[in-house]
Order: sequence, then structure tokens, then C-alpha cells
Amino acid sequence: MQGTVTMYSTTWCGYCRRLKSQLDREGIAYTEINIEQDPASAKFVEQANGGNQTVPTVRVVPTSGDGEVVMTNPSLAQVKQALAV
Repeated sequence: MQGTVTMYSTTWCGYCRRLKSQLDREGIAYTEINIEQDPASAKFVEQANGGNQTVPTVRVVPTSGDGEVVMTNPSLAQVKQALAV
């Protein structure tokens, strides 16, 4: 599966840990950014979530390269679907 996945997370987020383990198990590569250590990424997450720093927020650029999909707390199936577009 091609495309790129960026996960915005924190060290204490259980939902982030769960999604990371699912992505690892499926062999889906991703870049993780800790929003507590990256103010620009924290601002992106706030903009994507109505002013809230809700994680995991996931940005997917699909295989086709057409646009991007930003999701909050997505399931593994949603990430796979976004990659396949």
C-alpha cells in the first residue's frame, strides 16, 4: 500500500498507541509527530478539530496523490480506505 500517513499524537494517548500497533501489525508505514513537542503541528491539529488538540489526528495523502484526508481517531479500516483512494 502506497501513500503517506502522518499521525499527530502525544505520549500519553491510549488511542494513539492502539492505532500505532494496528498500523505496525498491518505493515503500514507512518510518521508520528508528538504535538506536545511541535507547536506548528499542535496548531494544525487544533485547526482540524475545531480548536481542540484531539489525538490521534491522522493526515493521509492517498496513493493517487489527489489531495489529502484528515481524520480524528480513525479506525484502521478508515486509514486503509483513505490510502486506497
